[in-house]
Amino acid sequence: MNPSKAQITDHPTSHDTIVMGMGKTGLACVEFLVKNRQSVRVMDNRTSPPGLITFQQRFPNIPYLTGYFDASLLMQAAEIIISPGLSRQEPALAQALAAGVPIISEIELFARYVNAPVVAITGSNGKSTVTTLLGKMAQQAGWRVQVGGNLGTPALKILCTPAPDLYILELSSFQLESTYSLNPIAAVVLNISEDHQDRYANLSEYIAAKERIYQGEGAMITNADDPYVPALFPPHRQHLSFSLSEDRGDFRIGSYRDELYLARANNSAFTPLIPIKNIRLKGSIMQANALAAFALGEAAGLPQYAMVETLQTFRGLPHRCAWVAQSQSIDFFNDSKGTNVGATISAIQSLERKTVLIAGGDGKGADFRPLKNIVAQHCRACVLIGRDAPLIAEVLMDVVPVYYAESMTFAVRQAAGLAKSGDAVLLSPACASFDMFNNYEHRGQAFEEAVKQLKRPFF
Repeated sequence: MNPSKAQITDHPTSHDTIVMGMGKTGLACVEFLVKNRQSVRVMDNRTSPPGLITFQQRFPNIPYLTGYFDASLLMQAAEIIISPGLSRQEPALAQALAAGVPIISEIELFARYVNAPVVAITGSNGKSTVTTLLGKMAQQAGWRVQVGGNLGTPALKILCTPAPDLYILELSSFQLESTYSLNPIAAVVLNISEDHQDRYANLSEYIAAKERIYQGEGAMITNADDPYVPALFPPHRQHLSFSLSEDRGDFRIGSYRDELYLARANNSAFTPLIPIKNIRLKGSIMQANALAAFALGEAAGLPQYAMVETLQTFRGLPHRCAWVAQSQSIDFFNDSKGTNVGATISAIQSLERKTVLIAGGDGKGADFRPLKNIVAQHCRACVLIGRDAPLIAEVLMDVVPVYYAESMTFAVRQAAGLAKSGDAVLLSPACASFDMFNNYEHRGQAFEEAVKQLKRPFF
């Protein structure tokens, strides 16, 4: 007998919670609910979801359904917990929602049980860097801290007793859509650029999902340079801002003794924090990330010395504009985590030199036109890979030479041949990876391996 069918012969009661999805987040939800002695069932529309065997081994007595979503079962649930990749517009979910069944995220479940202050971080780009940096700042201060969320470890997995001094969560728009009671002591929308337009009807819907991070009563941190973020700030809330300008933002760039510093402004004066030359994170985008971390840290009560000390040694994250190798004065950078247009623009600008760009993949319905001017200014050529390469080519072919490659290996070879001494070769796809790779990490590893295989001596 098919084991999945054997498990669903009975119907849920009005006390059952149904967890949608057997991925990492779904399994974390099941484990948490079981520990809290709640009645739970699981549903996944994939016939053989990646977590099925693990689920069967760990939870042999929990009913589950695979292969499709059963609307009739969902409409009888007490509550539905959805994984981030699952849209509330899924027909079966939409029916349950219309029938009055609450739909929540794992983050909402976390918010109901959280036992210590939370800092929440979102944005189109930079959230993993800021989340990791802030976590290290807290550790440097001697705080007990738990870091997770969209960064990799599900939020429910980091809930612990005794409580830490601080939880730091990276949150995606998908997670925020169904989160209602999170009340962080500090929250930030780092920036907004067009992303996930295959999920949202328009940019306004995407922004509305991001804006949900500001629910609650804590300090709001905003990017004063972003065209969208300042408009999300209601005037009655405690507020800190950051900017790369010298004339705005509570945290900003400032000149002191003929050097540029990250600084804390106080009316017309400012306190220098750290010389920009002493920061290992290079480029203006990384400077903005550092300023955001300072603002969040101040709102959370972190001592300034710990934040400064951490920033002097923090090297950034893998696959985020990470230097890979150099040959004949050509540097190779892995920015595989650049999965949207805004991220790629940031990566190109941060290198501050002529660049041969490797881009392409699954564009998620994005508009690639914002790339045009930046590529025209900074790029020598572009090598395109993946499903949506022709869409990117339509935008860029009038401003730079455009080439196609069928694999990452050939893309790296082409880019290396096009680059000149002093240039950068940058993998920053502006697209998701799933048309060719398992994930962005796999794509970045393929890039680094292709660099190592070049005939030129790199190491």
